[in-house]
Amino acid sequence: MEDLIRQFDHEIADAIAGETERESSTLELIASENFVSPAVRAAAGCVMTNKYAEGYPGNRYYGGCDFVDIAENLARERAKKLFKAEYANVQPHSGSQANMAIYFTLLQPGDTVMGMDLSHGGHLTHGSPVNFSGKLYNFISYEVKKESGYIDYEQVAALAEQHKPRLIMTGASAYPRDIDFKKFREIADLVDAFLIADIAHPAGMIATGLLNDPLPYCDAVTTTTHKTLRGPRGGMILIGQDKENPLGIKAPKSGRLKMLSEIIDSQVMPGVQGGPLMHIIAAKAVAFKEDLQPAYLDYTRQIIKNAQTMAEKLIAHGYDLISHGTDNHLLLIDLSNIGISGKKAERILEAAGITVNKNMVPFDTKSPFITSGIRIGTPAVTTRGMTEAEMDKIADFIHQVLSEPKNDELRVEIKQQIATLCHQFPIL
Repeated sequence: MEDLIRQFDHEIADAIAGETERESSTLELIASENFVSPAVRAAAGCVMTNKYAEGYPGNRYYGGCDFVDIAENLARERAKKLFKAEYANVQPHSGSQANMAIYFTLLQPGDTVMGMDLSHGGHLTHGSPVNFSGKLYNFISYEVKKESGYIDYEQVAALAEQHKPRLIMTGASAYPRDIDFKKFREIADLVDAFLIADIAHPAGMIATGLLNDPLPYCDAVTTTTHKTLRGPRGGMILIGQDKENPLGIKAPKSGRLKMLSEIIDSQVMPGVQGGPLMHIIAAKAVAFKEDLQPAYLDYTRQIIKNAQTMAEKLIAHGYDLISHGTDNHLLLIDLSNIGISGKKAERILEAAGITVNKNMVPFDTKSPFITSGIRIGTPAVTTRGMTEAEMDKIADFIHQVLSEPKNDELRVEIKQQIATLCHQFPIL
């Protein structure tokens, strides 16, 4: 494929080759990134990119959709089987657009919504003032407890009682603990609010039963299809079994799910986007089939083992981990006690062949462009086949680099060691 590109566009071919080498020879520890299989990558580059297919299977605005209908139906049915869901919409181009479609389904501009504060682990679409969510809706932010780093459910309940939100959004992008969706449901019921879970990060571990399942408790669930699901970049919306009268729909209970799903479908297309990316939907279908295989449970178990092993080693090195550990695939590290910013840590670790991202920590005193912390995740290194022994080595590499932030020679030496390690665990 790269040879075909090089024949026409050597500049793009060079960029692709550079990225291939970067991924192959460095440690990818960004919690939201992963490596897809050759089959997923092939589907993402297939001829279905040529097809315009506005609408849904069996009800398109264009002709010639027989085969893309097969792909989308397979993606939907596999997603439902994977999550034990009753409904799946696989068309959203991203998790953000999945969230937008849900907001447009359940809310009116100006409605009050609750979501986790961005600096406490939330996501831009959970009410950040620079995002459409914070601009269109009146968001009230809940936080984690300062002493423990866990969600403050008492604060969530108090804020809900005070502000009476129409919707509560749960889920996070930098929260290292399992979420009590049952408790959120109890709080939502107290104020008659909708409850939505954004599981973009832990979706893989939820699908395999290793973390709490939101579908029995939430009116709808959104997710991305990359990250721990190890699929192409995209989004998805799920609904579990029929809930008690969402939207006040006047219909027999057996018909309410169908009506809600039709409203969500219409808000995805034409509500927030046009033609679906059929090549990406085909790749989602391939990824979901991979996720349904027995080996995927072993993979998600190893993600958590790897994250917990790295957490223990970094704590032993003296690092301050938010919530003092992890239940899932990520670690959030406050670097204040070692006197280095998240921005600087990201830069010097990358120079040593370790890719992480700067990240705000709860009660951060630095700006989002500087930050006091970094976020680390284990999905991608686990995909390569690395286990606890490698996590120990990686934690040691991180500690060495951050302990001597001005030592350029050390970073060069460690980068060489990391390249050697990575070549022992090649990306397919």
